Amino acid sequence: MTEKLLPTTVVGSYPQPDWLVDRDLLKSGPVPRARMTALWRVPEPYLEEAQDDATIVAIRDMERAGIDVITDGEIRRESYSNRFATALDGMAPEPALVMDPSGRERPYPLVVGPIRRGHAVEVRDMEFLRANTDKPAKMTLPGPFTISKQMKNEFYSDEDEAVMDIAAALNEEVRDLVAAGADVIQLDEPWLRFDPAAAERIAVKAIDRALDGVSVTTVIHLCFGYAALVKGEKPAGYAFLPQLADSVADQISIESAQPDLDLGVLADLAPKKVILGVINLADPAAETADDVARRIRKALGFIEPVRLIPGPDCGMKYLPRETAFAKLRALADGASQVRRTL
Repeated sequence: MTEKLLPTTVVGSYPQPDWLVDRDLLKSGPVPRARMTALWRVPEPYLEEAQDDATIVAIRDMERAGIDVITDGEIRRESYSNRFATALDGMAPEPALVMDPSGRERPYPLVVGPIRRGHAVEVRDMEFLRANTDKPAKMTLPGPFTISKQMKNEFYSDEDEAVMDIAAALNEEVRDLVAAGADVIQLDEPWLRFDPAAAERIAVKAIDRALDGVSVTTVIHLCFGYAALVKGEKPAGYAFLPQLADSVADQISIESAQPDLDLGVLADLAPKKVILGVINLADPAAETADDVARRIRKALGFIEPVRLIPGPDCGMKYLPRETAFAKLRALADGASQVRRTL
């Protein structure tokens, strides 16, 4: 069977319903690093059932929109990273206050012992996703480098040792996710750009360790941050990108629509497939199919169709649900429009 050209995907998250989370609280502050249980509107005894119901809504929206590779919408997460990171052994029961790169003091997971994966974290999420769709399904996890930058370390004398222990813990989780039915595994590594010197030293090694022995399609996602939280102009290029061509990952996911990325960087990623952001999440209006088709055709001036996977710039959790759905439908329709001409 011929592989479908320009298959569409989401990066990870989809809007959580207002009845499930306090969206005003979600949007009021920075992305949570420690747990933020105050976000949930549903009491604990009923929370898992409510999250299951909201996950089905997200799955069906992606299917109805015509997206080819879907996720569970990350509905059960307060942020893309904190659910997995805080579940690891070696973390103190209570977080520590840390000054982040923006100068804000905020709670971070506190490392007080060797980092290990004591139990599965997202395997039930994957089993639920697999039971509720016949489409190719992707599960996302924070990458080892990014997790290491979102914690306060009071145990390791060697930061690289911490990164590699995180990578080993991720590998155990990834293998179980594949066994649970994942067709695609994505590691989110937005923090590579904040410390390119450290990324140069350890990031590819850690990514390869996290994905060691994985038989399904693997992805590394980079971005400049959620559009709802990152104000002003975004950079036109990544500080750490060409190096990922040497990783074992099959695909590299980058945002392009909002920052107006210099698409010449696509040449640096050969022979990887590229999930390219063609949906601008800073724009409150949904793109049209023609808008999406135009962005895809521009990208095809730099990359062959068999290597291009259109998607949103980043996760969609901060958008209104109706906007997110309209953008996904435009994504699917725009890709279909170009596909018919190839």
